[in-house]
Amino acid sequence: MDNFASRIDAIKAAHLYRVLRTLSTPQGRDVVIDGQRVLLFSSNSYLGLNTNDYICREGIRAIEEFGVGSGGSRLVTGNMTPHMRLEAAVARFKGSEAALAFTSGYTANVGVISALCHKDAVIFSDALNHASIIDGCRLARGLTAVYAHNDMDDLLKKVRHFRPRQGFIVTDSVFSMDGDIARLPDLAAIAREHGLTLMVDDAHATGVLGATGRGSLEHFGLSHEDVPVVTGTLSKAVPSEGGFVCGSATLCELIRNTARSFIFTTAPSPSTAATAAAGIAYIAAHPELVRQLQDNVAYFAQNLARRGLGTHGQSPIIPILVGDEARAGRAAEALLALGVFAPCIRYPTVPKGMARLRLTVMAAHTREDLDYAADCLERALAAARAD
Repeated sequence: MDNFASRIDAIKAAHLYRVLRTLSTPQGRDVVIDGQRVLLFSSNSYLGLNTNDYICREGIRAIEEFGVGSGGSRLVTGNMTPHMRLEAAVARFKGSEAALAFTSGYTANVGVISALCHKDAVIFSDALNHASIIDGCRLARGLTAVYAHNDMDDLLKKVRHFRPRQGFIVTDSVFSMDGDIARLPDLAAIAREHGLTLMVDDAHATGVLGATGRGSLEHFGLSHEDVPVVTGTLSKAVPSEGGFVCGSATLCELIRNTARSFIFTTAPSPSTAATAAAGIAYIAAHPELVRQLQDNVAYFAQNLARRGLGTHGQSPIIPILVGDEARAGRAAEALLALGVFAPCIRYPTVPKGMARLRLTVMAAHTREDLDYAADCLERALAAARAD
């Protein structure tokens, strides 16, 4: 036990200690955290649908019809009507032939990558990919070659060096800590030229990118022929839990039979699947929500740029680089004291010395919210520098 305590002391000394904050209200533009009402600028609920009446009613209806819990894995007793409806909804929304639902986006990436990439394959992975992709690469039996973030020259150099008999390019579409977007048209062209399979994680793009929120393929005008493997989550713009892979029927059949994180885990509850399907249907029927989100992102990015806080504004994820872990922590606390919640992100989520405030914009934010958050952010950063 003494060793545990000394390790915690070391974490605190490095300004990397984390605490759990408790929300006592639903996710929305403003929430109560640890008894304090604040504007929420850290949620991945980009469209603010967590309390939507239609989606909530569909979840309640599923509990009334199917009860709670699934009772087993999908391949044993856990496969219920809501799961099948969810997969059909994902495939329709994403424009793919088929889809397969997982318990989380993490298990989707880990399962898909480790199932597809055999020992003779090479995986080309972006340096800033999410931990779920990194862990999937570690579990796969093939070789992983990491290329510099969004650097097509470095990727090509590595592809030509390894010349794999079978290879995969794996990338986030929207990078979760930096908020920038992968160069998918370039990646698709490289994949075609060299006979590689392109896999894209649309976790932070689904419901966010594209004219109707269908994700990175819609955003760039690409098809599933360009990107044969698309994964994602059902816990961000889609207000539920779970993950998915979509593509051809053959792909999904293979994953269903080989992905350990699909085979050996209990299925999501029927109500979870039903709320996810309802969320997808609601987003498909309300593209104006997606436009509102995109308008808010552009407005907030321009507001920050006028204050000298440059940001690309490509997605709702707005990183404000601070660098020093202690200073980033002070900035986050100062921001919270002003009534805006956007915690600092530190190692190991990002490299040491790259600590940042990670703000996220929601469709539900008003222009007044965005103005106030920008003003408070400027003040909090100044206060952190002065300490």
